[in-house]
Amino acid sequence: MFEATPDLPSQWASLYEQSTASQPSFIFLTHAHMGHYSGLMHLGREALGAQGVRVAAMPRMVNFLTTNGPWSQLVDLGNIELVPLEDNRPLPVFDGDVQVTPLRVPHRDEFSETVGYRIDGPNRSALFIPDIDKWTIWGRSLVEELSRVDYAFVDATFYDSAEVNHRDMLEIPHPFVVETMDALTQLPSEGRAKVHFIHMNHTNPLLDADSEASQYVESQGFHVAREGMSFGL
Repeated sequence: MFEATPDLPSQWASLYEQSTASQPSFIFLTHAHMGHYSGLMHLGREALGAQGVRVAAMPRMVNFLTTNGPWSQLVDLGNIELVPLEDNRPLPVFDGDVQVTPLRVPHRDEFSETVGYRIDGPNRSALFIPDIDKWTIWGRSLVEELSRVDYAFVDATFYDSAEVNHRDMLEIPHPFVVETMDALTQLPSEGRAKVHFIHMNHTNPLLDADSEASQYVESQGFHVAREGMSFGL
């Protein structure tokens, strides 16, 4: 499982329907912003009372969970078992059939560092980057990273700069969907088809599959991820 959203029970239920696993082998966290880790609360004494759920995270994120309540209680009671990660170092899961590699990305790192993940399965691979400030300040080329994977699930928090016109966008930087498409417009159709936009703010018109914005994205050869989609590795 990637991320522990506030709606973790639904995530867990969907995972169970797909695999019949009693609990996730790992929960991989990207960073300490509300929508990405706060679902861990459902694993605690007041809710599921889980035991030994392995939660993989980078060092600052591990420290944040260990030293701040109520998250530290999850550690103290054994509800979760923290597994430290290292940038660009693969972690094998499913007996080594899958390798998960954290990739540091620039983001607002108030409480933890931020990572995306490359997920390498026996047959296919995927890039998962739900949050990044801008592709242009990443120490990697998005085009090159796309060439190494079969699927890419990337930050689509905001469609364009006009979407949230009452906020200073410098305070909440993300690559606008239109920026990402512009940066990748020279890719051949098979390269653009790898891209699936995720992590949409509630203001984003891409949430509506029938919107003009959604239709435009698809017409340019990109995709918008929808709940229930399945991708084999």
